[in-house]
Amino acid sequence: MSASQGQKYNSSFETVLHKRSDLHILRKLWHISTGSLGLFMFHQMDASTNTFAIIIMAIAVAGFMADIIRAKYPPFNKLVIKLMGPLMRRSEKEGMSGLPFYALGVSISLFFYQRDIAIISVMFLVFSDPLSSFFGVLYGKDKILPNKSLQGAVAGFFTCYLITLFYVMNTATLGTHILVFAIVSGVIGAASELVSAFNIDDNLTIPVLSGLGMTLLNHFVPVFG
Repeated sequence: MSASQGQKYNSSFETVLHKRSDLHILRKLWHISTGSLGLFMFHQMDASTNTFAIIIMAIAVAGFMADIIRAKYPPFNKLVIKLMGPLMRRSEKEGMSGLPFYALGVSISLFFYQRDIAIISVMFLVFSDPLSSFFGVLYGKDKILPNKSLQGAVAGFFTCYLITLFYVMNTATLGTHILVFAIVSGVIGAASELVSAFNIDDNLTIPVLSGLGMTLLNHFVPVFG
């Protein structure tokens, strides 16, 4: 391959990969669809929560191993980018991808939290993360943290609030405590996404911190037994 061909080859990858500040609709649709499929399989599979958590943890380990191999073997990295480039960010070309952190966050939630709380925290990851990013990119004029806007945080709050409210309404006795639980959970979910401004992958912070926050909240505002 000539130098000019090599430059053209490398530049083709650069044009495929998106920046974090891009809208990146395809990645968001992939995020929601794969997460929704995982939740569906979780409900359909005749397996314990721990068994499913182990399966997801295996996916996380495989993802981390793949990223290590990508870092050490450029030809493998180019193959991965060729196949998955439309779903990847530019920062993931030479660094860690979001997949293993996504799987790790889900697995930790399923391992350590009560089943209903774990499901809600995973739903925060599946739906709130891409929606808060969507509104943040389009309308995020008021920055409150690096790469985080007030508009995106508000969108994250309302998404987490509605997810919690509708889920709890179908699983717990109706009462004002449900509304309180949903509102505070919305704040917890939005805050867990904001933590990623400190260079921590939000695929990990959202389910883990949300699950922890709702577990503590459940002691003061009992919703789940």
